[in-house]
Amino acid sequence: MAIKCYVYRLTPTKQQEKLLDNHFNTCRFVYNLALETKNRAYKDYGVNLSAYDLQKQLTELKKDIGWLKEVSVHAMQQSIQNMEKAFNNFFKGAGFPKFKSKHSRKQTFKCPQGSSISIKRNIVKIPKFKEGIKFIDSYPIEGEIRQATVSKTPTGKYFISILCETGVAIPAKKPILQDTAIGVDLGIKTFAVLSNGQEIANPKHLRNSTERLAVLQRRASRKQKGSENRRKANLKVAQLYEKIANKRKDFLHKVSTNLINSHDTICLENLNIVGMVKNKKLSNSISDVSWGEFIRQLNYKAEWKGKNIVRIGRFEPSSKTCNVCGLINKDLKLSHREWTCECGVTHDRDLNAAINIKNIALLGEALSDEPVELPTMVGAVKQEYPKKIGARFDGY
Repeated sequence: MAIKCYVYRLTPTKQQEKLLDNHFNTCRFVYNLALETKNRAYKDYGVNLSAYDLQKQLTELKKDIGWLKEVSVHAMQQSIQNMEKAFNNFFKGAGFPKFKSKHSRKQTFKCPQGSSISIKRNIVKIPKFKEGIKFIDSYPIEGEIRQATVSKTPTGKYFISILCETGVAIPAKKPILQDTAIGVDLGIKTFAVLSNGQEIANPKHLRNSTERLAVLQRRASRKQKGSENRRKANLKVAQLYEKIANKRKDFLHKVSTNLINSHDTICLENLNIVGMVKNKKLSNSISDVSWGEFIRQLNYKAEWKGKNIVRIGRFEPSSKTCNVCGLINKDLKLSHREWTCECGVTHDRDLNAAINIKNIALLGEALSDEPVELPTMVGAVKQEYPKKIGARFDGY
């Protein structure tokens, strides 16, 4: 079944804002306390406390700290679950869990499945908010509510994300055909070049606001720390960052939706975005185009529409290979935007890459449908051994 997330802006009263802030602070406090307890138990006694063990301690903790009773127990239990998930991600290769700061850019708490969440008209009811909180009803909710996440942005705005199970079956994938497929070469100078020759310009939202951002940041740095004027100056910086982020997200949604609606198969290159961002000269530009967010949007929209996302390996020489004769230009540099092949065809670097991405992706899909007989140990034993003792086995 398809799962969708609906995001609405909340318009709480002053009293509700105070209670929401109490939830953010309390959930952060419980997360940090659970993390410290888990670390100390393992370091001092070699005991690995599970999330269930820590959640059982909340009852005694609420007796010692009275203000914990003002906050939903479901939200506090979910904070411990989040801490446990952070440890599981650590064992899978992520960084070690860190303590949460009250100065972090975004404050959140979650109402998990099982907590009472209901919506009537433009009012959402969550635990500890009996009267409900008003929200801006921009589009209707479809499906059964599973969980909700309340967040607060650095600009002081409150939002709620409601996860719903729509009850609509995910459509079957459409056939992968040459005519309905498109190759996409993502870049910095141009956001994307399509294999049909279409170019999507890079709006450069962050770069176009760099000068104004520098002015506001200088003004904030000159204010006295802890003063009201510094708080107001930092708010203006946060508002500009939020405006940039909203413009970028709107652009990505429009481009991804247009691609999904226009084509049945999207062919992409499997980029190492994390590694590319480490390049100091290109890190700001790569972060500004937000390839990761763009690919994420393509993935879930393709799932909803029954479309296909096909990726090729990141080491495929898509830019250096002539899409006409297949010759690889090993002398091609990043600064060369055009090049002429020995067959006489002049290529635009990005357009040639987009065409090759499509061709390689479709070829890989065609080959994957053919049955492949994998080698077995029995078959390897039956191979002819070298006649001379001590002769070298190539490949062993």
